[in-house]
Amino acid sequence: MPPRSRSLAKIHLAVFLFGFPGLFGKWLAWPAVTIVFGRVIFACLALAAVMALGRASFRVTSRRDVLLLGLCGLVLAAHWTMFFKSIQVSTVAVGLLAYSSFPVFTAFLEPLLTKERWEPASLLYALVCVAGIALIVPGFDVSNAVVQGVVWGLGAGLSFSFLAVLNRGLASRHSSLTVAFYQDLVAGLVLVPAIWRTGLPRSGRDWALVAVLGIFCTALAHTLFIDGLKGAGARTASILSSLEPVYGILLALIFLGESPSLRTVSGGAIILAAALAATARARQTG
Repeated sequence: MPPRSRSLAKIHLAVFLFGFPGLFGKWLAWPAVTIVFGRVIFACLALAAVMALGRASFRVTSRRDVLLLGLCGLVLAAHWTMFFKSIQVSTVAVGLLAYSSFPVFTAFLEPLLTKERWEPASLLYALVCVAGIALIVPGFDVSNAVVQGVVWGLGAGLSFSFLAVLNRGLASRHSSLTVAFYQDLVAGLVLVPAIWRTGLPRSGRDWALVAVLGIFCTALAHTLFIDGLKGAGARTASILSSLEPVYGILLALIFLGESPSLRTVSGGAIILAAALAATARARQTG
């Protein structure tokens, strides 16, 4: 398999795994920050074990990269907290579709931060995604649960786009395991003050769910996504990640019985079409 296709395959698998966390936002009656804290703790343990067994280096010699990893960890904590908050105040479908706005942000952020040329096609696909998101908003009443979910989801989308751009540079200099490990570690440390105030739940069932969330839907998915960025730009990866709400909505229908409205289905169909078009274009230009 050509390197470009292999990178795209890793991103697609990562995005499928990313479709599951929304379910945990409903299964766990925990505050969003507590879910994120448990998630990154198990992710760190899993990544550390894999790195130790594979004798991978934990060293990051560049002071600039140390600071960059710290910034990414902070952004990651904010991103996941807003994501789960969006799911909790609305539905899995609303939260995921609002979060999928991040290709729009990435289309503007990546050229600005990396000094690359603008790609009209990527921007067009991103705008198509926005059209899909617009279908799910019933109005602009801030007291409406759907609107609140969209606002939190947009915050999650903006933070994720920033993270994707920063990770592209880190992934070119360090292994995806190293990048994911330190970002999850910093995210956990950032959330310690909040956990100190709220405390930790004691349910064995809930902690088992968080373990699955942290190991498979975080450590594995995060590593695959970062590794895939090496062969695919942040804009391409971000647009392909628009498949996440499609997977998430289908999983919510199967496991939670959440049946999306016709507007939601229509928006998801538009987002899926944009993601598939981006995949075809990426293969042609790779």
